[in-house]
Amino acid sequence: MVFNSLQYAVFLPVVFVLYWRLGRRGQNLLLLFASWLFYGLWDWRFLGLMWLTTAVDYLVGRYLDTHEDDRKRKRAFALSLGLNLVILGFFKYFNFFLGSAMDLFDTLGIQANEPTLRILLPVGISFYTFHGISYTFDVYRRDIEPARNALDFAVFVAYFPQLVAGPIGRAHIQLPQFENERPRLRADQVQSGLALIVMGLFKKVVIADAIAPYVNEAFADPTNQSWVTLLAATYGFALQIYGDFAGYSDVARGSSRLLGIELPINFEQPYLSRNPTVFWRTWHISLSNWLRDYLYIPLGGNRGRRSRTYRNLMLTMLIGGLWHGAAWTFVVWGGLHGLYLCVHRYYQEATDQVGAHNRPRRFTAADVVPAIVCFQFVCFAWIFFRAENFTQAFDVIRGIFSFQGGAVTPGFVPLLVIVAAISLVIDLAQRNRETHTPMLALRPVLQGLLYGGFILGIILFSGGEAVPFIYFQF
Repeated sequence: MVFNSLQYAVFLPVVFVLYWRLGRRGQNLLLLFASWLFYGLWDWRFLGLMWLTTAVDYLVGRYLDTHEDDRKRKRAFALSLGLNLVILGFFKYFNFFLGSAMDLFDTLGIQANEPTLRILLPVGISFYTFHGISYTFDVYRRDIEPARNALDFAVFVAYFPQLVAGPIGRAHIQLPQFENERPRLRADQVQSGLALIVMGLFKKVVIADAIAPYVNEAFADPTNQSWVTLLAATYGFALQIYGDFAGYSDVARGSSRLLGIELPINFEQPYLSRNPTVFWRTWHISLSNWLRDYLYIPLGGNRGRRSRTYRNLMLTMLIGGLWHGAAWTFVVWGGLHGLYLCVHRYYQEATDQVGAHNRPRRFTAADVVPAIVCFQFVCFAWIFFRAENFTQAFDVIRGIFSFQGGAVTPGFVPLLVIVAAISLVIDLAQRNRETHTPMLALRPVLQGLLYGGFILGIILFSGGEAVPFIYFQF
């Protein structure tokens, strides 16, 4: 059955009212059905993968809780971890490693016939497998109690607002929300939830999608673009991916809040960061925390010799880069950020400032220059993230630093300035008012004008070709 826009406008409020009239179990059943339907409409065949990992992780969690023998517990945990990693590795990285092997054979002069098998990447697989890994890891370490009810756990894994692009769920935060009765929906929840949705759509449509065609054109043929256009495209992509991903996170959080479930904050104005450490505490926070808790700390963290700390930082960021996509350009992107973090830590150690200024704070005039410098390094790394291959990335870099001649794409720079100014105003308001919905503190008339402006912008900029969310591919 296919719904048109009018039918959706009637159908969704009816489901919403029904949801809040149900008890906890009924709500979870409705959420699970909606989540599986949401995922299955993309490709129903991959629902089996989610069902398999959900069942194994749930059963392993129960087993870990009821057994004390360390060897048996380790084997059970290894089963869950191995299954998740094998599924993720096969579907996400088979083509990547196969292509890399064929390139290596060509370099060595070895003739090899490339298999014709091509693996389709299931949407959201990186996110829901990380849900399962973190859950069994926490139960294995006895940091949390396992889920007692299969329905509650299945909803935690498949919950549709965060299923395809995060934030990455953590069991100790979200499972209790599915296991307990939802508090009655309050007016302030509705206000803030709708505010987050409108803000997120505005970031996606007006900031990210408006700049996307210019960025795509510049990166598609960098050798024939002026250095000004290439530099604008680099800054433009930084704004595009931020508006796109932070916008999705806002919509997910707002939608979930209307359902009585709180999702973790995923962005805290990262481009206002004074150094790379703050950047990674404010960019894709759920992934940063996941990598810290399940990779960096198990590797040894900052315990032991300084060289081991640097090694752990680099390994964590390299793997974090590879998590984003099956390409060596993502590995380089992660490696650059690992290098930034190592250099910053070395500087703090040399100046006896370890831990100082490493948390987001109210933005002041003293932060302007450090934030601008940090932003340049972040944007340089974004070139490798955005480029389809190394040739394209180095063509962009060469064009910028050689001051390559050519015409500037008409309208690109003015649009970039406007979009950057809008993004900066939003971030400053959120940071210095310490809320993601600063508009709610305004008087009703000003709120109405601001919402009207947001909605008008969304309408005006939504008439072009649809631009998919960037993180859907990861």
